[in-house]
Amino acid sequence: MNILWLKTELLHPVDKGGKIRSYNMLKALKRDCRITYLTLDDGTADNSARELASEYCHDLVCVPHRRREKFTTGFYVELALNLTSGLPYAIKKYESPEMREEMKRLLASQRIDVLVCDFLAPAVNVPPSLNCTTVLFQHNVEAMIWKRHYEVQTNAARKAYLYRQWQKMRAFEAKACKLFDSVIAVSREDREQMQHEYGLENVFDVPTGVDTEYFRPSGKVATRPHHLVFTGSMDWLPNEDGIRYFTEQIMPRIKQSVPDVTLTVVGRDPYPSLVELSKRDPSVNVTGRVDDVRPYIEEAAVYIVPLRIGGGTRLKIYEAMALEKPVVSTTIGAEGLPVTDGAEIVLADTPQSFAEAVVRLLQNQSLAAEIGTRAAAKVRAEFGWESVAGSFAAICERAMVLN
Repeated sequence: MNILWLKTELLHPVDKGGKIRSYNMLKALKRDCRITYLTLDDGTADNSARELASEYCHDLVCVPHRRREKFTTGFYVELALNLTSGLPYAIKKYESPEMREEMKRLLASQRIDVLVCDFLAPAVNVPPSLNCTTVLFQHNVEAMIWKRHYEVQTNAARKAYLYRQWQKMRAFEAKACKLFDSVIAVSREDREQMQHEYGLENVFDVPTGVDTEYFRPSGKVATRPHHLVFTGSMDWLPNEDGIRYFTEQIMPRIKQSVPDVTLTVVGRDPYPSLVELSKRDPSVNVTGRVDDVRPYIEEAAVYIVPLRIGGGTRLKIYEAMALEKPVVSTTIGAEGLPVTDGAEIVLADTPQSFAEAVVRLLQNQSLAAEIGTRAAAKVRAEFGWESVAGSFAAICERAMVLN
């Protein structure tokens, strides 16, 4: 099977959930399929990102594309201008006539069996009619993320802006999904939501995977008592909101019972007020981007996922589980993962219940170890990337037959 894979970025460094899922999926697919990887390239990736692309594709095609850096004057100007656009900003910024033309050229010059649009954003550049099977790989229900942003926002002006972004994203997502022959979600919940919200018929789901060999306890890093860890890209708004929520509403409650509790936040581009908090409060450590998250997770007595916003599934949870760590998450944080509260994970949705769950695990090491052991056994048995990629390929082949 020859696959043309559309993306808005190069995958190295493989340092955030969407990249991790795409990278591992492609590595597994590459063994049996020929992969042409067509991506936008904003010029920020170094040469190694292009060289290492051979790990996940046979042919790499980069289309230069300029994006405004967050929090610059130009970024805020674009946000303001987006008020008059029918497209949500998260989609509009990836619009590229050059990518569309390159796509047409590749489809005309070589045999492509399936075009896979990875995430919703590249769909803005997909022509309405193509001479091959088309599949949209939906890591999230994007409109749901914006709806949840809107619901938790308290600032009136921001809330109004987020409401409009939510409505525009919902309209675009509904239209875009129907342009593709099949849609692949990353959880049963997402699949059912798209069926219900957008009236889709050919929508399927594949599970989230984890590299069970890479994420395995090393035995070289000791657990730090009363230490909490969160990993995730801090330039993704759901992660930023989750850590604000945790540090402001949950951690003070934990400190009432465990005064020496500490937290490490691992992830690229931490927001400025979090960095300032870490300077004022020695119990909070912020690393920024790291090359390897495993030693940080291994230090955790409890791994936390305090997300209030999100969609799709959280690969970070499977990574922590594979490293035999007890995980405390909100229901939204663990959404779409087939895990059982109290068995392989602990779920808590209020500041008080979340704090109590963390305290209980910090103070009961045998319970924490039991949950961590069960969690690791589950992901190792059921969620390796080879089986996930096999399911993905089967859906693509089915779409080819039906097209």
